[in-house]
Amino acid sequence: MLGSIEGPHDVKRLAVEELPRLAGEIRDLLVDSCARFGGHLGPNLGVVELTIAIHRVFDSPNDPVIWDTGHQSYVHKLLTGRQAGFEALKQEGGLSGYPSQAESEHDFVENSHASTALSYADGLAKAFKLRGDRERTAVAVIGDGALTGGMAWEALNNIAGIKDLPVVIVVNDNGRSYSPTIGGLASHLSSLRVTRRYEDMLEYVKDKLGNVPVIYDALHGFKKGVKDVLAPQAMFEDLGLKYVGPIDGHDEQAMEAALRKARAFRGPVIVHALTQKGRGYTPAENHDEDQFHSPGAFDRATGAEKPKPRIWTNVFSEELVRLGKEREDLVAITAAMLHPTGLNAFADAFPDRIYDVGIAEQHALTSAAGLALGGLHPVVAVYATFLNRAFDQLLMDVALHRLPVTVVLDRAGVTGDDGASHNGMWDLSILQVVPGLRIAVPRDGDRVTELLREAVEVSDGPTVLRFPKGPVAEPLESVGRLGEMDLLRAAEGEPDVLLVGVGPMTHICMEAAVLLDAQGISATVVDPRWVKPLDEALTLAASAHKLVAVVEDNGRVGGVGDAVARLLRDADVDVPVRTFGIPQEFLDHAKRAAILGRIGLTGQDLARQITEAVAKRTSRVEQPVRR
Repeated sequence: MLGSIEGPHDVKRLAVEELPRLAGEIRDLLVDSCARFGGHLGPNLGVVELTIAIHRVFDSPNDPVIWDTGHQSYVHKLLTGRQAGFEALKQEGGLSGYPSQAESEHDFVENSHASTALSYADGLAKAFKLRGDRERTAVAVIGDGALTGGMAWEALNNIAGIKDLPVVIVVNDNGRSYSPTIGGLASHLSSLRVTRRYEDMLEYVKDKLGNVPVIYDALHGFKKGVKDVLAPQAMFEDLGLKYVGPIDGHDEQAMEAALRKARAFRGPVIVHALTQKGRGYTPAENHDEDQFHSPGAFDRATGAEKPKPRIWTNVFSEELVRLGKEREDLVAITAAMLHPTGLNAFADAFPDRIYDVGIAEQHALTSAAGLALGGLHPVVAVYATFLNRAFDQLLMDVALHRLPVTVVLDRAGVTGDDGASHNGMWDLSILQVVPGLRIAVPRDGDRVTELLREAVEVSDGPTVLRFPKGPVAEPLESVGRLGEMDLLRAAEGEPDVLLVGVGPMTHICMEAAVLLDAQGISATVVDPRWVKPLDEALTLAASAHKLVAVVEDNGRVGGVGDAVARLLRDADVDVPVRTFGIPQEFLDHAKRAAILGRIGLTGQDLARQITEAVAKRTSRVEQPVRR
């Protein structure tokens, strides 16, 4: 049946009795595809019936459907004509793991950062009103975890302010964002989950005593009074938003009925759907950690994940626990990413010293500032791409007060599979402007432990430690020191090129140095370890070479390369500087190694480009002067 679905119009034509079969086929395909390469399986198993209902009620793309976050859009992709290629989900040339405008007119935004859908829907619905498109509705499907983000509540406040704004908000409430949803909102939604008994009671009494309106009205009033205490949907209604629910999100017909009522209202409506993450696949349902939120490749029959190599996150996780045992003032903060950032081990060891603030990076940084003001040393672990959302708080709430807060950026640089929005390619640029901030970039696992220890010893300002996604690099030992920098390779004879490798890019520099040697170009390789502020010894090292090449896993604009060039200019060191990094563009999803090859960040590419640069410079120097 799924093979006959080419778009939402085909979903609408199905008979009601055919829908369970469609749902079953979708779940089978989801499990088969994710078992092969991994993916966001659990969230999508939970929204099968909900998504079918949306496409039977609304008219996508005329009615835009915005997913928050976009990782729960796999079923939407299948119902909008993208079954071909789904077996290569998140693989190079295959479908993106998030909504993608390049893939389909049914994907309005490319969102993977949470808590944004309501703002998109607010703007779209206002545009419909102004343009006179009175039959169009903006639909936002927001996971309950995304409602822990402040931006979602800013949007709700604005949506509620226009009583005839055509917005339908579907709260996909599975009690989890990545891990169980936390905080006061989670408690409210948990209360709402228990109200079905009251809805059932009302229906039962209505059936039995339908001809006795006085008794029915009295019981209805009693039931409403009880619900006001136990089910605070008033949280939404007090904002001026019509509330429908809670609805069993796996009852397709109930979801359809609720959505049709919401659409007909022609004003802001919240439809509260209760779903189960991992629904229909036993290993996911029984997976305590995250219901197979985003597993790697796994055995379809058992759910057992295939063995994974030791990754950078593991090294950080283990060292933080060791530091926690040595220092009682060390506390940790995560933004709904306890396991992905490796803080789960710290939480197990020190349950009173870990704070999961939900999907609220801005709050995480300012809360960390408060903890530091209170005499503690917070370690905030987030994905590098998500630090973008908390820049102002790091700048004005942490750095301005010179507070000892350590920010650990996981998945820094090219991350690959999750696409443009997840590449952590901005931090080394935006953080350059923060006064008093120090940035450390380890090249291997040994340096993760070394630099993390140095970072938490800093007491007069914030520090940042960044490392990439994937298997941890093999140890690369230094052969000496230049100031506080590690000398990894000394040039033989007269030095030509100084290669400044930033963190794991030192391995590429070492490969390039060997290839340059074969071309008669002698190269020195250094690892600054701390790239902000840069070591003054770098100026002396640069002055002894003919060319400086900085290689970083970050956007080329405003990163470490620019900082090195500025340092040399300020010191009147007249040596050309070349920067090799990520081009300032949004990168299509692929494996990290494939992307690095595509953008020229390999040892061979580096050696070729430097050879050409040296040849051009030599040619200009040796060219005779014409008289």
